[in-house]
Amino acid sequence: IDRIQLTDRNTTLTIYNVTRHDQGPFRCRVFNPVSDVTSEPVNLIIICELQIDVFNCSENLSCSSSGSFPSFLWLNGSSEVTASDRVQLTDGGSTLIIINVNRYDQGPFRCHVFNNFSSYTSDPVKLSINFGPENTNLKRLPSQQYYEEGSNLNMICSAVSRPVALYYWFLNGDKLPDTGQELRLMNLQESQSGNYSCQAFNNKTLRYETSQPTSVLLCLWILPLFPLAEQQL
Repeated sequence: IDRIQLTDRNTTLTIYNVTRHDQGPFRCRVFNPVSDVTSEPVNLIIICELQIDVFNCSENLSCSSSGSFPSFLWLNGSSEVTASDRVQLTDGGSTLIIINVNRYDQGPFRCHVFNNFSSYTSDPVKLSINFGPENTNLKRLPSQQYYEEGSNLNMICSAVSRPVALYYWFLNGDKLPDTGQELRLMNLQESQSGNYSCQAFNNKTLRYETSQPTSVLLCLWILPLFPLAEQQL
């Protein structure tokens, strides 16, 4: 197999791109015409992370055992997983099906297998669940109704997203070259006044969400005009 190499006259076993199915148990058998010895079994501890995008999808986790008359118990962290509207246990409990996966289904999940003679708990499997963006919000600092020309203003965009969202900025509906969670406006000028909004983008779910616009208005100082005193005749 391309992923498995035997080197040093078969004394070294190398597995590339390890998966959850490579856990073993592994044994090494050494023999010659005089003797034949097999080592104690060795299990690999493999922590798997499955990546899922939340689009009303389902996820199946399967557990297998070579023992006789096995029973299966699924654990989410330290809590037992039981059947519900979204959770199904099939194939005698060896298969766990989660319907309409959400962000709270990340695990880690373990399968506990047992019979009258022995028991074994699998290595954890963690689901990496991508979601969002949502609750995209734009905040101004300082927050006030009007800003003086020449003052400074910071705007911060936030969103609930996994992975962390990318952020884009708009002024009066036109995209700005600025990116990132924070937009800094230094030495405000009249040309920078208008309606600002930010857009969050998740490059895994390929979803966008735009904040509500917020207005940046500059106060203009108008000098009063006083009538000239009438000249005395």
